[in-house]
Amino acid sequence: MTDSGWDLFDLKTLKAQLSEDAPVSYSQFLNVPAMHCGLYRLRAGSKDMQTPHDEDELYYVIEGHAQLKVGDEVKEVTPGMVLYIRAAEEHSFFEIQEDMLLLVFFSSGSN
Repeated sequence: MTDSGWDLFDLKTLKAQLSEDAPVSYSQFLNVPAMHCGLYRLRAGSKDMQTPHDEDELYYVIEGHAQLKVGDEVKEVTPGMVLYIRAAEEHSFFEIQEDMLLLVFFSSGSN
């Protein structure tokens, strides 16, 4: 982030920073005291191996189609959906039918 108090991010540039070869790739592009953000790609057929996080998390689905399991619940996720996951909640994407591209926001602040 710049000293001016704001920054601008281009999705095309952010996508170019993801690994082309890896089945799962994450690239953080913002890290400030109250939040950090990244772009997360899961290739079709890949396995999402993430573990619960210490922060609340918000996903925006840009591309792709998969199932999301949170605790014992399963939901279908598609482009345009916004997904909220509470801190420490077990969750993972599976049955990834199309490459997933997700914008991820982590809240580092306390309530």
